[in-house]
Amino acid sequence: MERRWGITVPLPGLPLAAQRELIAELPDLGYTDVWSSESNATDAFTPLALASSWAPRLRLGTAIVPVYTRGPATLAMSAATLAAVAPGRFVLGVGTSSNVIVQRWNSIPFDEPYQRVRDTLRFLRKALRGEKVTETYDTFQVHGFTAGVVADPPPPLLLAALRPGMLRLAGREADGAIINWLSPEDVRAVVPHVHEGGADKEIVARIFVMPDTDPDTARGVARRQIAAYLNVPVYRAFHEWLGRTELEPMWQAWESGDRKAALAAIPDKVVDELVVHGPAAYCRERVRQYVENGVTTPAIALLTQGDPTAAVRALGLAQR
Repeated sequence: MERRWGITVPLPGLPLAAQRELIAELPDLGYTDVWSSESNATDAFTPLALASSWAPRLRLGTAIVPVYTRGPATLAMSAATLAAVAPGRFVLGVGTSSNVIVQRWNSIPFDEPYQRVRDTLRFLRKALRGEKVTETYDTFQVHGFTAGVVADPPPPLLLAALRPGMLRLAGREADGAIINWLSPEDVRAVVPHVHEGGADKEIVARIFVMPDTDPDTARGVARRQIAAYLNVPVYRAFHEWLGRTELEPMWQAWESGDRKAALAAIPDKVVDELVVHGPAAYCRERVRQYVENGVTTPAIALLTQGDPTAAVRALGLAQR
């Protein structure tokens, strides 16, 4: 399997329209992929559409598109369009997202997440092949949809997954899994569940990285990110499953409404496990530990402040 080295776009610290030259440089730095996300900033597809033109050698992936916030047919059309623009270079990653994004921000009930992603994967398999879909799924119905754009080949489908049930679903019904907010050592606990569906399944990991940042600054930024994410129910349940009991004081403080105490309760050990920081050479080696433990595609997510150019270049494989 080709060794992959991805990075999350848009890059932080620059307006999206100002990122053309840096994204065009990514293949020469050793990057093979760009992966987008979707929460409260850019949508998942627009940055990839720009990257497909700015750097035609890059593979493009969504990590992830929520399955609730677009209707099934709209999601299929968006994916088919980008797959047709970049034939053979687009991967569609979908997932439940979280109750915060789906329910609080979009006023959509966050019901039956496992069934919803399963049904969406089954619908997308047919729709992206150009089949006419008339189907009553457990969580939605589609009557007579046929995609007017069909990419050749259809894009692979990946599923964002955390705990065993969803990880096994990713291995069984998708072409692999997208994992998030875990250490290199945690990868060993996660990957075998995906591989129950086949040893060839792709494992994409979003890895949070702050190269060449002093420890106090890096840990301060990382603590805020950890508190923002790991108090969301799906991520808390994930880390409880992983056995990360060191976070219990943070969870208790957060539940009591004491945000300052919650931040202070996050141990340095946990910060250093979940966010890669230090000299760029160390960061590159730490990311490679994820690969050694079963990740096929690291997708670096920079947490650096200001212009990201130096960090992007320092982390590129061409800089070894």
